Amino acid sequence: MEHEYSVLGGVNRARIGQVIGAIAAGVSSLLVALLLAIVDIAKALGFGDLIPSVLLPPIGAGVVFAALYWLFDRHAWKHGWLGGLLGVPNIAGRWSVEGQTLNPDKSLGQAWTGEITIIQSWDRIRVRLRTPQSGSNSQTAALIRDAADGYRLFYSYQNDPRVTETELRPHRGYAEITFNHALTEGDGEYFNGLGRFTFGTLKLSREA
Repeated sequence: MEHEYSVLGGVNRARIGQVIGAIAAGVSSLLVALLLAIVDIAKALGFGDLIPSVLLPPIGAGVVFAALYWLFDRHAWKHGWLGGLLGVPNIAGRWSVEGQTLNPDKSLGQAWTGEITIIQSWDRIRVRLRTPQSGSNSQTAALIRDAADGYRLFYSYQNDPRVTETELRPHRGYAEITFNHALTEGDGEYFNGLGRFTFGTLKLSREA
């Protein structure tokens, strides 16, 4: 269910792959040189036939790049000074939601509560909302670094009511959420259509 997302105002993602590739090439070269030295030592000791040295260069390069990219994609990008330099906020986790539906005349409609779970890596994201009546999953998303207000998340979603909710229909929608600089709270708006024409506001609080 996770999907790719766009980042505006952060580091160009294509360059990240190039940098990791360059680092992997350097590290793999050192690794291969070390392994070949071990092969020479093994040959001197009479064990050279046990190590297929012809496989060492491709194995070294492939393993190093895969390991470095996995480490960056899953962990490194979100920590410390590196996360700030890249300009991509780490909004992964669980958020409690207080929603407020608005009527066409802007008067208050129905209030509702729920929980948003955000799964995020460097490449992919998923925004999952659960309420007592329905659930939704993001289909497209974008993150923007806003120096004045914080970080902004834009995403479209598909909502599917529970089978017991006979008055609700599956529908599509769109939400915009602005997170504070500390990434502990968020305020936003949502708009539904193609099955349920409603709109309203959202207030998010990060759960411990």
